[in-house]
Amino acid sequence: MKWLVALFCTGLSVLATAAELPLVQKQQFDLAEFSTQSGVQLKQVKVGWEAYGTLNADKSNAILITHYFSGSSHAAGKYRSTDAAPGYWDAIIGPGKAIDTNKFYVLSVDSLANINAFSPDVITTGPASINPATGKPYGLSFPVVTITDFVEVQRALLDTLGIKKLHAVIGPSMGSFQAIEWAVRYPERVQRLVPVIGTAYIDAYSAVRLERWAQPIKQDPSWQQGQYPLNQQPAGLALALAHVIQDALHPQGFNQSYPAPAQDSAIHHSIKAELPAFSQLLSAAKGRSAQMDANSLLYLVRASQLWRAGMGDNWPQALAQVKAKTLWLPATGDLLLTPAMAQASQQQLPSSRYQEIAGKKGVSNGHYDGLSNIQSVSQLLSDFLSH
Repeated sequence: MKWLVALFCTGLSVLATAAELPLVQKQQFDLAEFSTQSGVQLKQVKVGWEAYGTLNADKSNAILITHYFSGSSHAAGKYRSTDAAPGYWDAIIGPGKAIDTNKFYVLSVDSLANINAFSPDVITTGPASINPATGKPYGLSFPVVTITDFVEVQRALLDTLGIKKLHAVIGPSMGSFQAIEWAVRYPERVQRLVPVIGTAYIDAYSAVRLERWAQPIKQDPSWQQGQYPLNQQPAGLALALAHVIQDALHPQGFNQSYPAPAQDSAIHHSIKAELPAFSQLLSAAKGRSAQMDANSLLYLVRASQLWRAGMGDNWPQALAQVKAKTLWLPATGDLLLTPAMAQASQQQLPSSRYQEIAGKKGVSNGHYDGLSNIQSVSQLLSDFLSH
């Protein structure tokens, strides 16, 4: 959630001499057709991607960054000098940083059904896109897509670029799912794997929590079973995003950002009065939802609910196929994709490493620490990529 994560700071020795990236260019990758895991053939698929650094002669220095649920391929740098903030992992991607673009060619790709469907900086095929067969938006006729589908689109791009092996695949949250699936599906192509605030599976409890994000949209009459005008997004979208924000924050971080009930007098006297903390939370969600699409959120929820390594019946067995050196980086206070889930995943790869990301100054921001405090593991990440 970039509107909550403009918190990046430097100060570690590894970042002391780091330089800024030059302005980043969004590029478009086109596929004439793409077959989803559900067996549906999509025509004229397009996704946006961007890259930082230079691909070496033998194309052996590529690192793929796979993005989180509400994110995009904008992992670092700025598109314009006037942009308010750089990409979400700018603290660790760039010249002299942990993922050093003086050494590595770093690239990232928008997911299918990207939630930021109306951002001018996102290029993606999804339910808000025009179906070339009908000339109308796909809506719910868009096929269910999975983490594997995201990986296969990325693979198609890498094949086009002639990149046969990846020095590393690194991703936070939903990006960790994609990174893991890369290492499971193509073990010979992935040399290093770094799942950040991630897990190799989603259990029933987590799937139902994710359903809480979908229900405000599904229960909103203005959703119209997915057939709403695209310029009139259902009000349930903002409420869904409010759930996302709260679920991803630890109570410590949340309570520092939102007012306590005792600070407001109106709620002591009227049931109709709205809780100030909720009003502020919903306002933040409404602001962010301006460039988002409700159906796309539902598709990303479903892709996440379906997640398990290998996408078969036995995720531990699938995970055992991984040959990449692996570093698990959960956040200590994460209540969404918990350290226990990362530990259960790591146990299937006994030789893999494990290090938790703590909150800043003793205050946990939960799941968000994998974005806002990623620089705290800069040296560890830099060393891991160098050996």
